[in-house]
Amino acid sequence: MVGFDLTRRDFLIGATFLTGASLFMGTGAVQAAGPVKGGRLVVAADSEPRNLNPAIVASNGVFFVASKVIEPLAEASFDGENGLSPRLATHWEGSDDGLTATFRLRKGVKWHDGTPFTSADVAFSAMDVWKPLQNLGRLVFNSLTKVETPDEHTAVFHFAEPTPFQLIRNALPALTAVLPKHVFEGTDIATNPANERLIGTGPFKYAEHKAGEYYRLVRNDAYWGEGEPYLDEIIYRVMPDRSAAAGALEAEEIDLAAFSMVPLADLARISTIDGLSVIDKGYEALTYQLVVEINHRRKEMADLKVRQAIAHAIDKDFVVNTIFLGYAKPSTGPVPRYDSQFYTSDVETYPFDVARANALLDEAGYKRGPDGVRFSLRLLPAPYFNETRQFGDYLRQALAQIGIDARIVNNDSAAHQKAVYTDHDFDLAIAPTVYRGDPAISTTILVESGIPAGVPFSNQGGYANAELDALIRKAAHEIDDKERSALYRQFQQAVAADLPLINVAEWGFITVANDRVKNVANNPRWAVSNWADTWLEQ
Repeated sequence: MVGFDLTRRDFLIGATFLTGASLFMGTGAVQAAGPVKGGRLVVAADSEPRNLNPAIVASNGVFFVASKVIEPLAEASFDGENGLSPRLATHWEGSDDGLTATFRLRKGVKWHDGTPFTSADVAFSAMDVWKPLQNLGRLVFNSLTKVETPDEHTAVFHFAEPTPFQLIRNALPALTAVLPKHVFEGTDIATNPANERLIGTGPFKYAEHKAGEYYRLVRNDAYWGEGEPYLDEIIYRVMPDRSAAAGALEAEEIDLAAFSMVPLADLARISTIDGLSVIDKGYEALTYQLVVEINHRRKEMADLKVRQAIAHAIDKDFVVNTIFLGYAKPSTGPVPRYDSQFYTSDVETYPFDVARANALLDEAGYKRGPDGVRFSLRLLPAPYFNETRQFGDYLRQALAQIGIDARIVNNDSAAHQKAVYTDHDFDLAIAPTVYRGDPAISTTILVESGIPAGVPFSNQGGYANAELDALIRKAAHEIDDKERSALYRQFQQAVAADLPLINVAEWGFITVANDRVKNVANNPRWAVSNWADTWLEQ
């Protein structure tokens, strides 16, 4: 493979010439009225995942790059049936008893190495990767027993227990990245070099990665999408310092910054710059929630009145307007407002009320000492976003108003995850959890008991509620869509009443893009979709 030495000058030339050719075209140039081929899209990336395989690691940092190379069976859509649009599958249906799900697969698709895509790839991915290895697929495909392939373009999933097809549908965008069987079979899947040097069916091919500098993807000229993709290549420029993204956009060193790479505090200024747009769409299916995690092993935290007092001490409107600068909404529970399938507002609420919070703590028997302090605790804010750290400072002050001395412990990502999810060395922690379109995917795990130690973003607070566990299990196997949605409304009510954790705010991310970048934010998972129809005005 020919090397690609991408210097700062290359970025400047690429951003100016390839995406800003109008500078060289003269005032009489006519702009294209529709999609045109060509151009290098330079994108900011704040991390370099060790494993780029989305079939194993279903996370936004991985999807951001890999979704252009490796495709799922279906993608989220604003317009499609049940909020989905076809990708490697063109049709899907579930049996009435919830024991099978059938997928009709797209014909004429080839892997990037020229091998035909078939149902054998889907069967291998499901049985050998999603079910045993994937961080989230292990839950959704837990009772999957086999995948039949009656022909090269049909895959029939068989489940040992009734599995809601509503759940399977909702899981398709995030949990069904299909891998090439001929590349992974017979290897140690976890260490296969193709976990980084991806081979997929998508509109772009993996080209190279220069550690600390960039990933480069190039156009797949044999892509199955008619006329797509439009871009010649995508460069992910590694920029771990988020504060640098705004300057890079202004200097036209990059064309796009997704996932709120531009700090919220810079958005008001950026929005006034000609040629740049601030976009708050395209993350509807990637809603993040600001959550206070609670260690129920501690006597004070196991007391419901104490948890209620902490909830009343939090001014959610202040958090939304001051920390998130209005780019968030107050949460009412573990399901965000946008998800009309499941969301209910008919839950217990805890309006900001310091007097009520103090009264609850008095009732619980935690009187103030001579110094005004009732008790002290360790507060661990997650280090992933500025907002989680800022909320940690706010929460410390809010708790001081009700006599709780919160001592902040700041760790890097690895140490934070070990302290909270393995060692349980915390009293309160702050987490940005992700809602992935269905409560059974990465949401019920936050409150369900019996989760093994060391599982990130799960119930590691020792909370146990037999009635809530039974409700979660019942919903997991309810195959009637309406009844399943009703059960998850009960789930929200139970969580809001007993407060195993405290949901504070919910937010999507912000994209800032050069106006030359077209077809931005046109689906609910845009940043982690395949960008086949994204193009550059030249």
